[in-house]
Amino acid sequence: MTRRLALRADLLDFTGDPGLSTVDSPAVRFDPDCWLLIEDGRIAGRTREQPGEDWDQRDFSGRLLMPGFIDTHVHCPQLDVIASHGEALLPWLERYVFPAEHRFEEAAAARDGANRFLDLLLAHGTTSAVVFPTVHKVSVDALFEAAVGHGMRLVTGKVLMNRFVPDYLSDDVEGAEADCIELIERWHGKGRAAYALTPRFAPTSTPEQLHMAGKLLARYPGTYMHTHVAENMDEVRWVAEIFPEARSYLDVYAAHGLLNERSVLAHGIWLDDADRRLLAETGAHVAHCPTSNLFLGSGLLDWVKLQDAGVGVSLATDVGAGTTLSMVRTLAEAYKVQALQGVKLTAWKALYAATLGAARALRLDSEIGSLEPGATADLAVWDWAHGPLAQHRDRLTRHLHERVFAWMTLGDERNLVSAWVAGTERWARG
Repeated sequence: MTRRLALRADLLDFTGDPGLSTVDSPAVRFDPDCWLLIEDGRIAGRTREQPGEDWDQRDFSGRLLMPGFIDTHVHCPQLDVIASHGEALLPWLERYVFPAEHRFEEAAAARDGANRFLDLLLAHGTTSAVVFPTVHKVSVDALFEAAVGHGMRLVTGKVLMNRFVPDYLSDDVEGAEADCIELIERWHGKGRAAYALTPRFAPTSTPEQLHMAGKLLARYPGTYMHTHVAENMDEVRWVAEIFPEARSYLDVYAAHGLLNERSVLAHGIWLDDADRRLLAETGAHVAHCPTSNLFLGSGLLDWVKLQDAGVGVSLATDVGAGTTLSMVRTLAEAYKVQALQGVKLTAWKALYAATLGAARALRLDSEIGSLEPGATADLAVWDWAHGPLAQHRDRLTRHLHERVFAWMTLGDERNLVSAWVAGTERWARG
């Protein structure tokens, strides 16, 4: 029997890239006070007429309904060390992150951590994510199992690192390859699960391990590659020391067959023109993590140069180098990062990079990121304003972009009313 659901709200999504600084963009699709129709977990259409009694109706009048956010780079175990004081990237990893990841070698801790993590993503309006677990195979199984239980689209895979890390987090090439193959064959393409070959970053894998990851990426079509690149100047200098044959940090990944249209590279701050051309040629994209970059003092992403080179940019929270799982807060910080460079990022471009733009970068735009008929009904319903200050500002807005920008700047997870995955309400306020 067909399950029919109708949600009434102000519907907002995108039909294309709205551009970095264009306020009046034809790519913005806004239908106030409209019914979104959902059949068997997929979007069937929209109408201004009230649906018949054969539809399960939920009235969110006066609230904002958008596609659920897509977080393209986030670390599951780092919830344990979010808001840790006083370190730059490399010492921060040693002091805080590696000990936290050690705990995920235990199956119970991995399961608890995975379920807590996905619960919190939904409580922040995020319905899909590209996730770093840990080096432990059990942490990957736990994440995929939790994602199945939550019904969520998840891209993840065992972290690869076999040098310059504590012994308790180090793997080896042969064992890591066997683990990856087992995990790929168990999970990749099953339901909404996709596997990512996941070198932590170039320094912590030997050339042999990077080559192994590239070989598996080619062997298993549709798998992803997920890693970090050019986040911090000390890190960039370190890569140059241990890979002297490489032209750049990014070139290390290219040399080992790790750049293609499903490669997700977090940060990408310290890139040059040749790097940007290489990203565009291979179809790889950059996951911009503004709260993390500001918190660790890593640098400012040059979004204009990436866009001009034809490189896709999505948005991500990172966590615990980042400061929140809220993509709304992350959008606001992305605006500030661009403003420091003289660029006025619109709410449209920021939202696009966290919805349809992210889905396109992941080659998943037929499934997620929009309110198009046929897409999976991964949705979030928001209050336009939360609290007296935001409510006052909302009442005074004069046009749609001003209203959405105020929502983006003053809002956070407290604005979230409900989150839906494949047409099922998975989180509701109160």
